[in-house]
Amino acid sequence: MTVTWNDSVPIYRQLHERVVAMILDGALNEGDPLPSVRQVAADFSINPLTVSKAYQELVDEQLVEKRRGLGMFVIDGAREALLKSERERFLREEWPIVLARLQRLGLDLKTLMRDLPEGGNAKETP
Repeated sequence: MTVTWNDSVPIYRQLHERVVAMILDGALNEGDPLPSVRQVAADFSINPLTVSKAYQELVDEQLVEKRRGLGMFVIDGAREALLKSERERFLREEWPIVLARLQRLGLDLKTLMRDLPEGGNAKETP
């Protein structure tokens, strides 16, 4: 597996965000184990301390738990907690930017919904 890291964000933060995305997407479910620190470090050719730092942030955020001798596991309620916090963050940080852009372009929700086909993808203009 090849991974391209963004040089402007620490790798442990990017790894943290990957695990968060996997939980939100359902690739990691409640009770599922996270890959071992050693395995992730080997797979991505990164320092095990970097992986440990990312995992510790997930523990601190109460998304995963350490089970002595067994590893790290996604805790019950992690996905719901993430959905709540990510929605709040979106509405606070991203939505104002999106809304301002829509207003500059003269778009409204009615127009956007009309122009979206059933699959949810924007229609191509002829």
